[in-house]
Amino acid sequence: MVPIPINMKKLVILLLIFTTGLLAQEMGDSAFAKVNSQPLGEQSLQAKLYQEQLNATYSNPDSTILSKKQLRKFKGLKFWPISEEFRVKARFELVASPVPVDMATSTGVPRVYTTYGKVFFQIEGKEQELTIFQNPMFVATPNHKYKDHLLLGFTDYTSGDGSYGGGRYVDLLVTEIAEDNTVWIDFNKAYNPYCAYTTGYSCAIPPDENDLKVRIEAGVKDYQKTY
Repeated sequence: MVPIPINMKKLVILLLIFTTGLLAQEMGDSAFAKVNSQPLGEQSLQAKLYQEQLNATYSNPDSTILSKKQLRKFKGLKFWPISEEFRVKARFELVASPVPVDMATSTGVPRVYTTYGKVFFQIEGKEQELTIFQNPMFVATPNHKYKDHLLLGFTDYTSGDGSYGGGRYVDLLVTEIAEDNTVWIDFNKAYNPYCAYTTGYSCAIPPDENDLKVRIEAGVKDYQKTY
C-alpha cells in the first residue's frame, strides 16, 4: 500500500468534514438526529406511530378537519420529543357513585359528563392527580362504539405557552385499567381538541381540578394559525 503524505491526509479529512456539512444541509437536522439518537423502546415507538397517524389524518383531504386554505399551507403538527418521563403508571380509583358534571365547552354550552374515577401519579417527583370522566350517552346507548372510551382532559404550565391554551386530551379505555387498579398514561400521545384548529366544534374544557402544576412538554404543541 502506498503511504499517503501527511498533507494529503489533512486534505482528505477536510474534504470529509465539508462533505458531511453539505449532506447535513441536504438531509436536514431530523435525518441526522435519527442516525445519532438511541433506538426507541416499544412504547416510544407506539407513541411515534400514533403521532405519525395523527399527522396523516390532518394531511389527508378525505379525513382532515382543516379548511382547504389551511391544508394548502399545512406542514404537519409539531410535537415535543418523545420522552419516557411522560409515560407514567398511575394508580386508579373508581368513583363509587358517579356524579353528573356540567363541563364547560368552547361554545359556552355546558355538556354533561359523569365522573368515572381518579388517577394518581408522579411527574418530576411531584404528586399529580387527574379526574377521569365518561360520556353518559355512550354508556346508555347499547353497543355504542365509544362505550369504553374515557375523557382525560388536562391543562398544565405549557397551556398557552407552547401548547393549546384550552387544554389537551389523552385517550383512555375502560379496558386499559388493569386488575390491580393501575393504568398507563402516555402524555406523548396528548392531542388537541378540534377547536384548536378550526371553528364549528364544541370542545370540552378540562376543569380546574385537572390543571397540572408542571410543564407537560410531551405530545402535540400549539397549532400555528399561520398554516
